[in-house]
Amino acid sequence: MAPVNTTAMPVTIVIFGATGDLTRRKLIPSLFSLYRKGRLPSGLRIAGYARRPYSNEIFRNYLLEGVQEYVRGSFDPAAWQAFSQNIVYVRGDLSNTEDYPGLQLSLGEIEGGPANRVYYLASSPEYFPIVVKNLGESRMAGEEEGWRRIVIEKPFGRDLPSAVELNRIILSVFQESQVYRIDHYLGKETAQNILFFRFGNTIFEPIWNRNYIDHVQITMAESVDVGHRAGYYDQAGIIRDIFQNHMMQLLALVAMEPSSSFEADAIRNEKSKVLTALRPIAADEVAKYALRGQYRGYRGTEKVAPDSQIPTYAVLQIYIDNWRWQGIPFFLRCGKALTAKTTEINIQFRRPPHVLFPLPPGRDIKPNLLTIGIQPDEGAHLRFEVKNPDTTAEMHSVEMSFHYADVFGPDSIPESYERLLLDILVGDASLFARKDAIETAWRFIDPIIKGLDGQAAPPLYIYEPGSRGPAEADEFIARAGYAWLHRCGGHDSTCEREEYSWKKPHQ
Repeated sequence: MAPVNTTAMPVTIVIFGATGDLTRRKLIPSLFSLYRKGRLPSGLRIAGYARRPYSNEIFRNYLLEGVQEYVRGSFDPAAWQAFSQNIVYVRGDLSNTEDYPGLQLSLGEIEGGPANRVYYLASSPEYFPIVVKNLGESRMAGEEEGWRRIVIEKPFGRDLPSAVELNRIILSVFQESQVYRIDHYLGKETAQNILFFRFGNTIFEPIWNRNYIDHVQITMAESVDVGHRAGYYDQAGIIRDIFQNHMMQLLALVAMEPSSSFEADAIRNEKSKVLTALRPIAADEVAKYALRGQYRGYRGTEKVAPDSQIPTYAVLQIYIDNWRWQGIPFFLRCGKALTAKTTEINIQFRRPPHVLFPLPPGRDIKPNLLTIGIQPDEGAHLRFEVKNPDTTAEMHSVEMSFHYADVFGPDSIPESYERLLLDILVGDASLFARKDAIETAWRFIDPIIKGLDGQAAPPLYIYEPGSRGPAEADEFIARAGYAWLHRCGGHDSTCEREEYSWKKPHQ
């Protein structure tokens, strides 16, 4: 039998749990934005699948409210009218196997012949294995009449055993090449730019190692509290919610070796090697390498246990045992209800080995600092030293800065889901986690979670909402001989800027 030409086939995106928040806030606004840019395949259809008794019209109006609120740029009613005609609603129970033949029949009527499909699991995590099994039992995963791809949202398991079991279930129905484990942080332009920044500029890669870099800090701060996610959060905590996925992925991008090509598996191979090289932190060592905090008032939130020990703030001190990074500490910190929302990577370089300038007693040259802003200050900033004019030996720290908004315009950065959805449609898995990376990350994180829950756990420090986190975090990094690096975030920032200069009196 001749191979099927799938490139010419129409595509259907089937969203399971389509009446949830993810579909309304992220998926449909992103797909609508791609439609307006002319980047979607011709004839693409979107089928929402959920239990609510909606008609096509009611479902479209429900989605319209989300698009009007969340789409980037101005809303175009004419474009929505054309786009929404390709959206249909199919009523069914995700957990009921008997409803899936009806879904298959409805999709066949919509498609009118062979078609490619994306199965997007936008439901609660407990439905992931159920939907996969039902798709398998209904013979909807086979690729006899077009390719089939399945998208799994995070959280991907809650520990190593559950992640291994979920992978087992998924791969009993789908091939690894069909599976797209999505992490929206990797869809951010600024996260993708880490690889281009490193490997597209020869001035950085030769010094991107333990010989020139002193330490690395990755910070992910959120100004909002747990809000409506309190029920989930009090079971997961910040280590499961952020560190196991977002933070590990950013760490891998910063620390990976250059891949042999820009192919998906070549990039994912190198990222996986970084995670494999992480120095294990045993449960009884957690107090040495981790700090945890909780914002005041968290325990009074609805659905949170009154004596909850779940951290809303955490710091990890991590080492990568390989040739490039041996002995260099990576400090990862993340928290809720902090001063401002910001995600940034700070690479501090070593000080000059010899100072030939007449510095004041007790002073030293500030080390060079490279800051990669992920959000909201999207860009990069390089700090270096200069001599103040008309002085004998007065030095000052200055910056070379790049802001996406300045170079490409204020609306140049698309929603991260736009890039990820487009990659799914074209079959590019570069920005999606592979089975081995997921399980390796959990293998590293599990003992840390066990240690934080055990008798050897470090104290749970309480911090005020709107602060920079517990004061003990400063003491934690100071014990290792470092200090937190704070940088003003963007043009309109109101944060306090560190003074990077020193002055010698005129002679």
